[in-house]
Amino acid sequence: MSEKSLKQQIQNLKKHNTRLARLARDARSKLSAALDGTGLCLWQLDVPSGKLIIYNRRWGSMLGYQPKELNAQFEVWREHLHPDDKQNVLDAFYDHLHGKTPFYEALHRMQHKNGTVSWVLDRGRVSEWDEHGNPLKVTGTHIDMTKEKQYEEQLALLANHDPLTGLANRHALIKHFTQLKTHGPLCVAFIDLDDFKTVNDTFGHRSGDELLIQLSQRLRNTCPPGAIVGRLGGDEFVLLLPFPLASLLINQTAHSCLNAALTPFELDNGQAQVGASVGIDEVQPQDDFINALRRADQSMYQIKHTGKNDVAIGQMLLSVSRSGTQP
Repeated sequence: MSEKSLKQQIQNLKKHNTRLARLARDARSKLSAALDGTGLCLWQLDVPSGKLIIYNRRWGSMLGYQPKELNAQFEVWREHLHPDDKQNVLDAFYDHLHGKTPFYEALHRMQHKNGTVSWVLDRGRVSEWDEHGNPLKVTGTHIDMTKEKQYEEQLALLANHDPLTGLANRHALIKHFTQLKTHGPLCVAFIDLDDFKTVNDTFGHRSGDELLIQLSQRLRNTCPPGAIVGRLGGDEFVLLLPFPLASLLINQTAHSCLNAALTPFELDNGQAQVGASVGIDEVQPQDDFINALRRADQSMYQIKHTGKNDVAIGQMLLSVSRSGTQP
């Protein structure tokens, strides 16, 4: 081959290499854009050195760091694992590395730069081995799941809590009832406000909502540890009290809750006052939540028919004056 032909061939190879390098850059750029659009971070770990290659550089940004602010090393990733999840994540990773599982997968928390928590889903698989069958490289994805977890938490909150007051709703009350019933004596208290409609008519429904929110906080503060405070809707509240009916705590809690309702409420557009009728009965072995609530409701209606603003414990009426003193 002549020198001229050799130079021409070298020149052609250089052009071809330049073209391939440009195609590789374009392909990597398009891959990064595609991955960024899905929220995925593509990574590869060199097992012997612990070096991480982050193909589209989203891992650090998920945790609030600027590009290149974090070293792309396995140890750095491990340091940012949430303490409560760290061992489970590492166990899952090394189980795959040692051939115990076909792939690595872990949904876990990581510590954000600002002190908050980010949820991530990691997946990976050994992609290269040495001649002895030892893993050399692991390739996988890393996706930010924080918004999804926050959404799950919001759904769980809505599923179990009254949206206005934050108290346990009917669904949550039934679950708590089932759990508490197996642990010992249990009483159900039914609280129905008196004259609440007058507040709505006089001050407006927004002020009525504010009164319910204030009362809910009063009931939380009033009830003893272990008690569950819930709202069925409207102006109806339910307490689950894990004590026998004869306990002094039942009597004290009933009157404290009644006084919480009788104490005037300072609203944005004035002072409002309501009362309450309270009925309490003890849960029997054969009771489900509906039956137990029905008996507490029947006790409460004894008060409605005898003047309101009182307490009925079982079949016993205990009058309380507007000032909150017992006769």
